[in-house]
Amino acid sequence: MRIRATVAAVSGALALSALVVPAAQAADGSSSFGPADLSKAARALHATSGKSAFRSSAAAAEDGPYALDLTFSGVKINNGKPIVAGTTNHVSVPVTYTVTHGADVDIHADDFLMDVDIYRGSYDNPSGLQVGDDWPTCTDQSATVASCKGTIDIYPQDQDFGLINADATTWTAEGYAFAFNGQDPNSPDFDITKVGFTSQDALTTTKLQRYSKLTVNASPEPVKKGRTITVTGALTRANWDDHKYHGYTKQPVQLQFRKKSSSTYTTLKTITSDSSGNLKTTTTAKEDGYFRYSFAGTSTTPAVNATGDFVDVQ
Repeated sequence: MRIRATVAAVSGALALSALVVPAAQAADGSSSFGPADLSKAARALHATSGKSAFRSSAAAAEDGPYALDLTFSGVKINNGKPIVAGTTNHVSVPVTYTVTHGADVDIHADDFLMDVDIYRGSYDNPSGLQVGDDWPTCTDQSATVASCKGTIDIYPQDQDFGLINADATTWTAEGYAFAFNGQDPNSPDFDITKVGFTSQDALTTTKLQRYSKLTVNASPEPVKKGRTITVTGALTRANWDDHKYHGYTKQPVQLQFRKKSSSTYTTLKTITSDSSGNLKTTTTAKEDGYFRYSFAGTSTTPAVNATGDFVDVQ
């Protein structure tokens, strides 16, 4: 699991120095910084650098790291699809992007740390933050361009990064990079002006959605041709406030039918889930086939189809 620590946004120097205290200590006594730690430090530095990704070397030398020559582009999260999370399971989605950097920037150095994460709310004071468990891996395309792969890892019930229902919305991606250049924040000789830093906001957006479930039951089975079939079911979705599933109420849901000999469903009617998310309607038995409910989804909840229920018509 990722290392989680709170970094106070006081000044450029203190932001990195603050990492020394909460960082997990490795067996050899050295500090291990995780993506969550550096993401918060990046925000702290961003907040004290005039809200700019780059600063002049003169300004940087006064009180903070110098401007690192690196930019992010082509960021894609979860292959462009929304991130869908339930109430308990860990969800890991891919993040891909390109970095372009100066010839003197060694992105493969052991103390070069870079990542892309997502947040909601304001950049400097986000109301939600999600990061990856591990640092990304990058493959050089040239001396100054590399393609990188990472992840966003969601733990719905995590103490610090867990989800609430308000998180089902649009999130923004930002990237940051630190080149420590041999500087050890644990050392009394740590010189922050020799550390390179950059951050870049609004790289792309992604949606975070509450996992949905849909059931169906058609009866009686078997049934005589021309008789009435009653189709029941329920539409539910993850509630991130109490980590349970509750009915998704007052939502349009389609009743669909597929002939036994066909692979295509056709819509028979549209009904609305009740105040508990339950579904119930009737139709006439005509031939053998499968009945299912189908939900088109909303901005906060993904589309879902129930597994078809077969009815033998005699």
